[in-house]
Amino acid sequence: MMSGCNSSNILPSTFVLMGIPGLEDLHCWIAIPFCIVYFIALLGNCTILFVVNVEETLHFPMYYFLCILSLVDLVLSSSTLPKMLIIFWLNARDIDFTACLLQMFLIHSFTGMESGVLLVMSFDRYVAICNPLRYESILTAPLIAKLVTFVIVIRPLVLVTPFVFLIRRLQFGESNVIYHTYCEHMGIVKLACVDIQVNIAYGLFVASFMVGDLILIGVSYSKILMAVVRLPRGVRLKAFSTCSSHICVILVFCTPAFFSFLTHRFGHGIAPHVHIFLANLYILLPPMLNPIIYGVRTKQIRERVLKMFNLY
Repeated sequence: MMSGCNSSNILPSTFVLMGIPGLEDLHCWIAIPFCIVYFIALLGNCTILFVVNVEETLHFPMYYFLCILSLVDLVLSSSTLPKMLIIFWLNARDIDFTACLLQMFLIHSFTGMESGVLLVMSFDRYVAICNPLRYESILTAPLIAKLVTFVIVIRPLVLVTPFVFLIRRLQFGESNVIYHTYCEHMGIVKLACVDIQVNIAYGLFVASFMVGDLILIGVSYSKILMAVVRLPRGVRLKAFSTCSSHICVILVFCTPAFFSFLTHRFGHGIAPHVHIFLANLYILLPPMLNPIIYGVRTKQIRERVLKMFNLY
């Protein structure tokens, strides 16, 4: 796939996104469920934002974090789905080099933000269940602002920004074809015709933060579980119900990302279209399923949505 470098550092003016290699004849049909997923993601996350804004009983930290999660999901899906649909339906595969880097930056940054939101939400549930009497004194407005600013926003931006500079320092050959539906770090880096070990190492370093988030989330919920089993039966069921939606969202986000990472690193015998489908799942599924999970599992949100449609 890589061709020889010229004497100067070449940055291609455009890249070509091939979509799903081997399934080009089915692109127009594959785009239909992708379009439905995008529509559900837009409708669901906008509904969550609206309901939390107008329902005063939901003006608590947990629901503020849920709104941030919806905003992250809206940006994540909107940075990928429209271009995918253009590729599938209009066969417009070219993407400007700068636009490709921007898409890559948004995808990796907001994936990191999603991981950060889930970590902060697990901390919120830990405090609410394990230290309920100190909840308001611990989850103060200044602490929430710090968590949002540093854990959710600044951390992923700082971690992902070097990707842009690491790519711009590379030399590219004649090939500018990315066999994927969107621009992501390794998809671009593989087109370089120079050593990319620094890019690979830094990519693993950034991925380690998401693994660290997952470990901390696991620690939080293990402590929550130990606390819940000591509660009276009625309170225990309510606590389990509250946490179950969070656990479902975590599984929706982490499971496809985990399998995509494993197949990308170790599944060299797996067909390319399988790799790409898995990579699409962890970008597309969370924005669609997160509002559905919270809408179904959270009584206040469910009742407000039903009232909106005169069904309650």
